[in-house]
Amino acid sequence: MFEPSDLETVPQPPLAGVRVLDVSTLFAGPLAATFLGDFGADVTKIEHPRRPDAARGHGPQKDGVNLWWKTLGRNKRTLTLDLSAPAGAEILLRLVAEADVMIENFRPGTLERWGLSPERLFDVNPRLVLARVTAFGQFGPYAGRPGFGSLAEAMSGFAALTGAPDGPPTLPPFGLADGITALATAYAVMATLRASERDGVGQVVDMAIIEPILMLLGGQITAWDQLGIVQPRTGNRSVNNAPRNVYRSRDGVWLAVSTSSQSIAERVMQLVGRADLTEESWFASGHERAQHADELDEAVQQWIGARDADDVISRFEEVSAAIAAVSDVRGVVADPQYAALGTVTRVPDPDFGDIAMQNVLFRLSRTPGSIRWTGRAHGADTREVLTDLGLSAQEIDDLAERGVV
Repeated sequence: MFEPSDLETVPQPPLAGVRVLDVSTLFAGPLAATFLGDFGADVTKIEHPRRPDAARGHGPQKDGVNLWWKTLGRNKRTLTLDLSAPAGAEILLRLVAEADVMIENFRPGTLERWGLSPERLFDVNPRLVLARVTAFGQFGPYAGRPGFGSLAEAMSGFAALTGAPDGPPTLPPFGLADGITALATAYAVMATLRASERDGVGQVVDMAIIEPILMLLGGQITAWDQLGIVQPRTGNRSVNNAPRNVYRSRDGVWLAVSTSSQSIAERVMQLVGRADLTEESWFASGHERAQHADELDEAVQQWIGARDADDVISRFEEVSAAIAAVSDVRGVVADPQYAALGTVTRVPDPDFGDIAMQNVLFRLSRTPGSIRWTGRAHGADTREVLTDLGLSAQEIDDLAERGVV
């Protein structure tokens, strides 16, 4: 049994002691800060006193309280500060002097206009990691344009690949490019922190939302460069293997099947009673199988459509073939594998008692991450943060009266 005396032997989370200023809004920057906070970083979320992060208004609310913010804002203290006001900029510089990381996503030139250029920030903290997350990067013909993740999904080629072959390009119904950028930003921050620890010199991370998603789209650029190939929209099918699709069971459940490896493709076709197709010369290559997807899909759908989902999944498991039910959120929270992993967890919350949300991204055997608290109200920690910075109650009151905090 765990005893209080054991606290001395419990390792700290891996990012304990790392101070992060989250001066970004909406999704990519704030989510990157969330990932850092989940593993122990001390994150302070800075928002405008009168214009909170727009993410607080996205998605459903309960009793006037935004629910998505409970996850996006978790493990962060919240401070209000008008950075465009000289007094606000001066307070930020004092915070930067004690920070390790600052994440911002203003349009290029905005910080500079407020007297908060990278050079000024490095003057007060030479080892600072400054992550600048924008739609198009800090330079180039589009740098000054407004932009969001949807534009990255369009520009990268993702939307052109997504959707039915005879339908329009399709954007995802959630912040895919922002989420990918958040992961990339957290990775970039960690890499840059390592360099800063080594030589004591900070640097700027220039993160453009249009770039990380492009890396995940595979070898398309090289294929175009060398072969002039443009990958078409194929719906749920893949150009690299088949059968790969969603198939409807007799009881109306959609099931996803993937045959990325040759051996699994053979097992699936044997299971559905079409072992003869495995003898075809084209079956030996995933790319060539994809060119015969109509025939393969018809065989798989006919077999699955004659059986209930539980029976189909059981038979696939018996032959070690890959299959999963297509779940909505109800299926996710009820899934025994997610339950075993602790992927969905319940967290105490001051507004709702406790709430369910996604757990930290991965499990560490010795220094695990944790959700210490849910997303807090706008400016909930302003006085505490400024008091810790050395401001008196009178000074904080004066700043509040002037609209700086």
